[in-house]
Amino acid sequence: MHSIRTVITGSGSYIPSKIKTNDDFASQDFFAEDHVKIPTPSAEIVAKFKDITGIEERRYVTNNLTASDIGIIAGKLAIEDAGIDPETIDQIIVAHNFGNVFPNTIQTDAVPSLASHIKNGLGIKNPNCIAYDVLFGCPGWILGVTQADAFIKSGLAKKCLVIGTETLSRVIDHFDRDSMIFSDGAGATVIEAMEGDENSSGIIAQSMQSHCEAELSYITMGKSYLPDADPSVRYIKMKGRKVYEYAIKNVPLAMKECIEKAGVDIHAVKKFFLHQANEKMDEGFIKALFKLYGIRHIPAHIMPMSIHKLGNSSVATIPTLYDMVKRGAMEEHQLHKGDIIVFASVGAGMNINAICYRV
Repeated sequence: MHSIRTVITGSGSYIPSKIKTNDDFASQDFFAEDHVKIPTPSAEIVAKFKDITGIEERRYVTNNLTASDIGIIAGKLAIEDAGIDPETIDQIIVAHNFGNVFPNTIQTDAVPSLASHIKNGLGIKNPNCIAYDVLFGCPGWILGVTQADAFIKSGLAKKCLVIGTETLSRVIDHFDRDSMIFSDGAGATVIEAMEGDENSSGIIAQSMQSHCEAELSYITMGKSYLPDADPSVRYIKMKGRKVYEYAIKNVPLAMKECIEKAGVDIHAVKKFFLHQANEKMDEGFIKALFKLYGIRHIPAHIMPMSIHKLGNSSVATIPTLYDMVKRGAMEEHQLHKGDIIVFASVGAGMNINAICYRV
């Protein structure tokens, strides 16, 4: 029996040109939350950081670009890849966390929305193309895809452009060790309504959760760890251990729920596209997920990773990673028609979500 399927028909990404290596932090002074300088040599801090996160380098945007600028670039590429007329897009859904942050300023700019800026930058004139933003922490792009799916299934939209874009390099406290995790980037996907049956391409199932009690304080905004820093200037702050413990417990459960909703055998999942926040944490997600199924042996090449060279660009990590694999930019990873894949993310809120998708 045929029904409406929600299908990814195009993808695009923007990887900033400015490379920031771990060596660039080797002479940086780091301070703890109590504003006391960490006595460990910086080079040692950086080496330990790499062992834990897997990050060797990350990308920062140049001063002339904003989050909406790079979102426009990724969006254009996705539209070209899908081969559609941009005037036929019904919704532009843009996930971010900080709006446009301009160099050397202490305010973010999200009025008008980044989606409005991107619609303008794409030259789309159709007033029935609705542009809006979503704020959901790092899982924002997956939320955008989930919303596109809901609008498509309800018959209110046929084509959506979903973008994740972020310039975290402009909201980090360079005196905080955690600042080395974050990076910039943009990823975009065209999502379309297609007729098909249960074996056709499209979203099969999804799951999401928000934990907003004690978890609310795990990723927040706060003053610099540098002593006597201006308290009016706030930066992204993370309780790394708390985030890890929360995520390693809850993300595998959300993925399992999604896979079970889809009625899919775990062995049928070919790839897991996970938010690129921490190499060991992502590996932990997969181990914990397979353990929930009583499986010890994890198939090789099941989890593409970009974090080593691109760092954590928040909402951009998954669509960027998906685009790279789809384009054949990662040697060990390919996608084939009919493959079942899972997207999953976790971030500030704390929020978790997952999508089971047939390529």
